[in-house]
Amino acid sequence: MATAAKVDATEEQARQLVEESRETTWAKPSFAKEMFLGRFRLDLIHPYPRPSAEDTAKYEAYLTRLRAFCETIDGDRIEAEGRIPTEYVEGLAALGCFGLKIPEEYGGQGLSQVGYNKALMLVGSAHPSLGVLLSAHQSIGVPEPLKLAGTDDQKREFLPRCAKGAVSAFLLTEPDVGSDPARMASTATPTADGEAYELNGVKLWTTNGVVAELLVVMARVPRSDGHRGGISAFIVEADSPGITVERRNSFMGLRGIENGVTRLHEVRVPKRNLVGREGDGLKIALTTLNAGRLAIPAMCTAAAKWATKIGREWSATRVQWGRPVGEHAAVGQKLSFITATTFALEAVLDLSATMCDEDRNDIRIEAALAKLWASEMSCAIADELVQIRGGRGYESSASLRARGERAVAAEQLVRDLRINRIFEGSSEIMRLLIAREMADAHMAAAGALVDRNAELKDKAKAAVGASGFYAKWFPQLAVGSGTVPASFGEFGPLARHMRFVERMSRKQARALMYGMARWQAKLEYKQGFLGRIVDIGAELFAMAASCVRAQAEVLKGGPEGAAAQELADVFCRQSRLRVQRLFDALWDNTDDADTEIARGLLDGRYRWLEAGALDPSEGTGPWISDWQMGPSTEPNLLRPFLPSTRASAST
Repeated sequence: MATAAKVDATEEQARQLVEESRETTWAKPSFAKEMFLGRFRLDLIHPYPRPSAEDTAKYEAYLTRLRAFCETIDGDRIEAEGRIPTEYVEGLAALGCFGLKIPEEYGGQGLSQVGYNKALMLVGSAHPSLGVLLSAHQSIGVPEPLKLAGTDDQKREFLPRCAKGAVSAFLLTEPDVGSDPARMASTATPTADGEAYELNGVKLWTTNGVVAELLVVMARVPRSDGHRGGISAFIVEADSPGITVERRNSFMGLRGIENGVTRLHEVRVPKRNLVGREGDGLKIALTTLNAGRLAIPAMCTAAAKWATKIGREWSATRVQWGRPVGEHAAVGQKLSFITATTFALEAVLDLSATMCDEDRNDIRIEAALAKLWASEMSCAIADELVQIRGGRGYESSASLRARGERAVAAEQLVRDLRINRIFEGSSEIMRLLIAREMADAHMAAAGALVDRNAELKDKAKAAVGASGFYAKWFPQLAVGSGTVPASFGEFGPLARHMRFVERMSRKQARALMYGMARWQAKLEYKQGFLGRIVDIGAELFAMAASCVRAQAEVLKGGPEGAAAQELADVFCRQSRLRVQRLFDALWDNTDDADTEIARGLLDGRYRWLEAGALDPSEGTGPWISDWQMGPSTEPNLLRPFLPSTRASAST
């Protein structure tokens, strides 16, 4: 079993590290940032941005070739074997799928973010493990960090290899370190000759790490004379002496994912392989994720589209009580939720991706909202599809096929989607990350007022400075275009929803200020309150995206315009109900009681409640894991590359 040294870090140290790694400037406008400040900047998203005709023609031509290959993939084979067959990886490599976003000058396809998303949707619908293989390689693996912070020499050396099929992986998480990088134990010690670094550590959940040829490794450089130190990013050859893949992990879903535990022992890495400067590793990782997070809503949207199709076909043909089940109100409501939400998912995805391509907006909050909201809503869609299918939804596709029925993998959809609420920042961490960004202007204005360690005199001085900001800002939240009945008239029947979004953006901004006034420096501990504010913002963002997309379809003409208006209207009506519940729960909730119950549970106050079930510590019961049963007997996997990885990299 992999073990690693532990590094202790205080809460203050952890907070300081993350704060130092943030992008602290807002050089470009942000629709979501303005919305959280109560300013509804419709001009930043309307008219609904579209890719250029040239870009559209480019990715559509590529998708035509990709679709033909994806139609030959047997997703059930991946599910049964628990691995991606070599010929599938070779086929993807031959199509240039490992270089979708890599510029053409380095041998890549040079697709835009919109085109990249659509390719991931297509591949992921064949089997989501294929989508993860490609997105982990390109969204967080070697290509994206090099595009952002690599030198020209690094790009020339590594990007062509990646484009040809040299799989890459991103190594950040450790057995004792998840979302708290201040406790990272992996080290990168400069060598005596000054020409390299020596890496030591253990990395957990290394997606693609089992088959990767190139690794992005995050490790801590000791601070010393001549070395800035700090968490740094390195490009590492995966077959370097000292690297061992200790096991291939398995999960409830994504049965073909190549994810493992990687140990680095005295691994020598040339100093030219340092990406950026020493200490920039975490900032590079966070910046990479700004656009990289859009890979998750892309695959969530593909899953939602599949669920819409299956829900329609099943509900139209399955007859109960003399009528198709879809005509029964209880099922019809579920179909409406699935269909309308799928429309909104695609609207949010395409809007965020196009803004990313245009590079005129700062989309760090939009991308995070898209990831958070899409991962949550797609899981709800999958759950509803299983319910609609009943027993057949719970039964595996292999079992359905074995007894002669259509092999619909609804239960697999639930298993495969569930990880997206954890991948690349859990929903809980995403809410905190977004909350920090949405409060940026307040943090700057309030200063010492929200600093737990500030002295009273500093707080008094900060109060004087903050009063100027709030004296100008707060009155603007009283009224706006959302209170004018004739506003947003160009949206026709959707105008009332746009007025709602404008009003609620001001209301949530006021609520955040009330929270800051009430709790001041303790606000950061009110995670339930902050999470609800973020969820309100996510719903408002989705509503706005849906309305501007529907209006764009109307202006194009044709029957899809009216259909898009119908979907946007129903989605917004459903979303409004969720928003109202979230507002109600801001001030009427069980947050304090929940905190006390959790403390009591941790202190052992409720241990009596656990009586009546088998004790896991006795080594029995269905939920015992490998670490409880002892070290794994699986042999070490000493860098077992897929044959396609080596072959494609040399072509």
